[in-house]
Amino acid sequence: MSAAARPQLRPPSPAADRGAPSLPPRPSRTGPTVAAVIAGVIVVLATIELDISWTSLGEIPGRVANYLVLLFAEPNWEKLPRALFETWRSVSMAWLGAIGCVALSIPLGILAARGVGPAWVRLPLRWLFAIIRAVPEVVIALVLLTVTGLTPFTGALALGIAGIGTQGKWVYETVESVQEGASEAVRAAGGSTAEVARWALWPAAAPSLMSFALYRFEINIRTSAVLGLIGAGGIGTMLSNYTNYREWDTVGMLLIVVVVITMLIDLISGSIRRRIMEGARPRVVDRTR
Repeated sequence: MSAAARPQLRPPSPAADRGAPSLPPRPSRTGPTVAAVIAGVIVVLATIELDISWTSLGEIPGRVANYLVLLFAEPNWEKLPRALFETWRSVSMAWLGAIGCVALSIPLGILAARGVGPAWVRLPLRWLFAIIRAVPEVVIALVLLTVTGLTPFTGALALGIAGIGTQGKWVYETVESVQEGASEAVRAAGGSTAEVARWALWPAAAPSLMSFALYRFEINIRTSAVLGLIGAGGIGTMLSNYTNYREWDTVGMLLIVVVVITMLIDLISGSIRRRIMEGARPRVVDRTR
């Protein structure tokens, strides 16, 4: 091919350069770096304030192993009948607390949902839920002890009141996530706010709310043992007493009972929650018979 027949390569014009997309600027790392430095300073200050004896950290595994031997080498099963009775009291305390919590939080949570209750009702209820969530169950139980005394009813009441904050938040968030088609249909038919909540919101949100109610019961099972440590009754009180007297073989037996009962309740509750959310599994019918 001759030189005249060869295509002439022209340099790109400045107009083409101006039309080409430019690369985005490199993101700044100043913000993440400052945040990481601040977090590190907070961790260092918190560690200093805790007054940790770093020389004794190496002795912790040996001490833990020693106590595990004391607890579980030879558990004392003589107190098993009383442990089962106290565990039943803890479960009853957790169940009553969950029932009271759900009975109050569902109507209050529906009123706190956007599009259901007016603003002068919705906002105070949300503030109330937030305040209740900020107070631990143990603090509520300590306040109630001055009124109701050292009884399992105190623990059930504390669990019920403390659960309203979290359960109410779950309720109004679940109601707000429901599709608005059914609500608009009920309103178009002339339905009131109460009828919208009954015939549109409740059928759609009920499976999730029932699942949350069972989950609240699971949480109460664990918390009831902690409330027993302050004298509210149940297996926690028994654990506290035998720990104070350093009867480690009995404490080990109590821990085994607590773990086994809690795992069984979690298993049953989890199966029920899955059945509520997923429905019954289809059965295969044998048509050859």
